[in-house]
Amino acid sequence: MRPDSRTGGGPSQRMLRVGELVRHALAEVLQRGNVTDPVLAGHIITVPEVRMSPDLKIATCYVMPLGGKDIAPVLKALDTNARRLRGEVARRVELKSVPELRFRKDTSFDEGARMDALLRSPEVQRDLDSETQSETSTDKETDDE
Repeated sequence: MRPDSRTGGGPSQRMLRVGELVRHALAEVLQRGNVTDPVLAGHIITVPEVRMSPDLKIATCYVMPLGGKDIAPVLKALDTNARRLRGEVARRVELKSVPELRFRKDTSFDEGARMDALLRSPEVQRDLDSETQSETSTDKETDDE
């Protein structure tokens, strides 16, 4: 993604707004089962995020089947049906041009689990315990005054 000098390098408000519109439309299409594909019909697919390119011509859709299983066949089925899904999104979202849909595995759940494991590690717990003890001793000193 190209940095945007107006927003300090992040996506523009327009990119975020269009990405959210596309996400809602795609989630609705997948929920209602408008695409007749046996792989897609056999999975409940979540769409946590859609990132738009700066020119709004490409929508990178981050998806995950419920339970996180069978991601490879689901991504393949989504790629196979991308044209049909794009048409369904076009019916639901009023845009000058409908973006090309690209599908990627959503890794935010994995990242969250990694951060949780890191916070539960003995080293971090030791640091948190020593910080809590130092705050308690500082509080006692303040109360004594």
